[in-house]
Amino acid sequence: MEIYIIVIVIIALLFDFSNGMNDAANSIATVVATRVLSPKLAVLWAAFFNFIAAFGFETHVAKTLARGIINPAIVDPHLILATLVAAIVWTVVCTEKGLPISVSHALIGSLAGAALIKGGTSALLWYGIGRVAMFIVLSPLIGLILSAALMVTCTWIFRRFHPRRVDGLFRILQLGSAAVYSLSHGFNDAQKTMGIIFVLLLSVPSLAHYATHDGNPNSNELAFWIVLSCHLAIAAGTYAGGWKVIKTLGHRVTKLQPFSGFCAETGGGATILALSQFGIPVSTTHTITGAIFGVGILHRLSAVRWSVGYEIVAAWLLTLPCSAALAALVYFVLQQIVSRIS
Repeated sequence: MEIYIIVIVIIALLFDFSNGMNDAANSIATVVATRVLSPKLAVLWAAFFNFIAAFGFETHVAKTLARGIINPAIVDPHLILATLVAAIVWTVVCTEKGLPISVSHALIGSLAGAALIKGGTSALLWYGIGRVAMFIVLSPLIGLILSAALMVTCTWIFRRFHPRRVDGLFRILQLGSAAVYSLSHGFNDAQKTMGIIFVLLLSVPSLAHYATHDGNPNSNELAFWIVLSCHLAIAAGTYAGGWKVIKTLGHRVTKLQPFSGFCAETGGGATILALSQFGIPVSTTHTITGAIFGVGILHRLSAVRWSVGYEIVAAWLLTLPCSAALAALVYFVLQQIVSRIS
């Protein structure tokens, strides 16, 4: 059993790695598009801030994933394995196609799909799922509004500055905004994998003491090795980079300058950091995409390539049901294998 759990933990960290690969675009698409940093330096910058998010932050999002989406009583290693396999497959397929999906929603959809097969509708915590579904819509809208408001404010503040001076200033400021967004990405997204590993270990009585900081299975404080390993995995994935997704967000949605790139990253990062404090597992992909559309719309409606937006939204809408169906299938197959072996 112990070896089986170790294998599942490794798969969870691989999922975290794939999360970083797909979501690297969220952190650096704007800073690459504006040529403030080269792609290689940009992913290194983002990976560093993904990692340092491990220190000094609460784990509210991890606790939501562990105990706020499905009934923890039905969790077993097979259910977690099915969840991870389905989420990884969906994430890898979409990353290869250059679609900036919500890896978070792939994980949540997979968790719900596997739980539905095992325990029926009563296994789902509808309040938590409803809150996630609500912020599928709200997080990109909040990102759009904040980035657009910041764009208007900065335009007014710097209205009398020479354009070349503004461009030079915001090239420097964009390093800070990219750092903020990368920090928020690590803060929110790495915690989702933490929650999965946490609830997995708690589901095995002999290993439950490894899940918490003080060794008490009833504690809510995650063991630091879980926090550190998840941030290392997502930082490594970010450094590997999902280049097709970076191209989609950085170049295909709208043309970005350091000024607009700063506003998009700052508005998106502020949204994620604020919602993370409430334990809401938002999509960093949805948020930065909304923020990029927000600054693009302010130029003019035709400055945004709406056809690309339709592709992205289609991928968003498909993620929850497809990942849930895939996880349900994987869990069913695992059940059949286990029953034949036993």
